[in-house]
Amino acid sequence: MHTTRRHALAAFVAAPFVLGQGSRRKPNIVVILADDLGYGDLGYLGSPDVPTPNLDALARSGVQFTDGYVTAAVCSPSRAGLLTGRYQQRFGHEFNTGPAPRDERERLGLPLDQTTLAQLLKQNGYKTGMVGKWHLGGNPEFHPMERGFQEYFGFLHGANQYATTRTQDAVEVEVREEQGGGFPPTRRNPIFRNRERVEEDEYLTDAFGREAVAFVERHKQEPFFLYLAFNAVHTPLHTLKKYLDRFPRIQDERHRLLASMTAALDDNVGRVMNALKDAGLEDNTLVFFLSDNGSPTYTRAGTNGPLSGSKITFYEGGIRVPFLMRWPARFQGGAKFSKAVSSLDILPTSLSAAGAKPPAGSDGVDLLPFVKGRAKGDPHEYLFWRSGPNRAARKGKWKLIALEGKPPRLFDLSADVAEKNDVAAANPAVVRDMMSALDKWTAQLANPKWTPRSTPAIPVNGEVIRWSV
Repeated sequence: MHTTRRHALAAFVAAPFVLGQGSRRKPNIVVILADDLGYGDLGYLGSPDVPTPNLDALARSGVQFTDGYVTAAVCSPSRAGLLTGRYQQRFGHEFNTGPAPRDERERLGLPLDQTTLAQLLKQNGYKTGMVGKWHLGGNPEFHPMERGFQEYFGFLHGANQYATTRTQDAVEVEVREEQGGGFPPTRRNPIFRNRERVEEDEYLTDAFGREAVAFVERHKQEPFFLYLAFNAVHTPLHTLKKYLDRFPRIQDERHRLLASMTAALDDNVGRVMNALKDAGLEDNTLVFFLSDNGSPTYTRAGTNGPLSGSKITFYEGGIRVPFLMRWPARFQGGAKFSKAVSSLDILPTSLSAAGAKPPAGSDGVDLLPFVKGRAKGDPHEYLFWRSGPNRAARKGKWKLIALEGKPPRLFDLSADVAEKNDVAAANPAVVRDMMSALDKWTAQLANPKWTPRSTPAIPVNGEVIRWSV
């Protein structure tokens, strides 16, 4: 650990948060998840043309995990890992849910024998609510309100239009022909309030921000867990003129739309943070912010900054994501933590904050001792990924990628974050160790419960590679 960061972490405090009359209250927990947000499209991560003042403020007042990972490079399995604190391959949720043959439709969703963070926090006295994109099963038994959430506003499947024909000043870029042009009178994925379908004509990112703020205001007198899962900045590229007008200097139409969608996301993160502040809850709320995977750079809209690869791939651009954590009552902000952490860690960290323990079989780690400076070293000895025949692992500075039918590739991320130089031949012992660990982990996994939706060919560093989705 670098000296400056060690000194910053050593200064973290751990005084309990106390309300008036000396009453102790459990912290609120807010998990904000972006969708397909690139590592290169945020101000605090060095974007030259996409300012994100609210997320930058969150980064300054919290801990930046520079090497924060998700468990999958696509939406649904990534969310399954986050909400269960377990590698989703352990219970067969290896690929995206989505349109399915009739005989598969009933089992396309987060398996019912898996316990979610919402269920665990509800059992510990929390009011639980979700706003946004679910993507963990569309059948009634998979509904968020069957998985621990007492309130829900959002849509159930993987993507949606941001606007309808009644949304004022909406603007679009047609990225893929099959998405069609023009806004629909009704979104293709219905919006639900709890279990009832509702019509919603506000720009969807703004609507989700509105609903999140309302949840905070309704439950400010009790401990709550809010899972705010934006679909921004996932395609289709839809925005409002008021956001687009902030970026007159960006010439590329797709990137300009992406920048404006990111501005809408940032504004609504700010709305939620202001609601916490106005309710007097800012200090005693544990907030996480991250993306479900990296940018799909093949849409020619977003970027992953210095990282190679994109959504769908196991190169860094697919699985390393913006990742922030903030809790002023327990630790000071402004530090960067450069050891590898995972979205798996959100569940045990949240339960620890709530005074509870994670269930047996959790793969995550409580990050609080690390950010407070009480625990040293790496939170994880290894992190692993698998999607079909392609696998990957990380250990310390080393990243191994094992592609179907090809020798393992090894990269030293401390010197080569872009994964340009395969150093496997020069480090055979490292390759053997990581392949052995990867094989042992793979032997523990379940068979996928459904087949891949597709196997797209995605180029990385000039090489076209097939990936299972």
